[in-house]
Amino acid sequence: MNELAVRIRALIGDNPKVSEIRMFGGLCFTRNGNMQVAARRDGSMLARVGPEQEEKALSRPGVQRMVMRGREMTGYVVVPAAALDDDALRDWIAMTAAFVDRLPPKKKAKAS
Repeated sequence: MNELAVRIRALIGDNPKVSEIRMFGGLCFTRNGNMQVAARRDGSMLARVGPEQEEKALSRPGVQRMVMRGREMTGYVVVPAAALDDDALRDWIAMTAAFVDRLPPKKKAKAS
């Protein structure tokens, strides 16, 4: 298992709102079905900060906007592994939770 995923899990704890799924080249943590953070194989973290917090997030050293299939994804940033000491990781978890907790819960898809 990815060391970053273990650290994220330790910070989030046994929150019943949180689920884990394999996604974005790593392990994704969701809150109420909405993507919050993902621990990527290379040790970096994908963080869903939302449009309002994006400028603040991008001002941090090494942080870049997520690019998927050549398209920049507003509200999502990639945090390099080197920028994820324990204090920084706690701050990122808090920032992403503050945004994701305001989103409506995603409904589970019905089995067909």
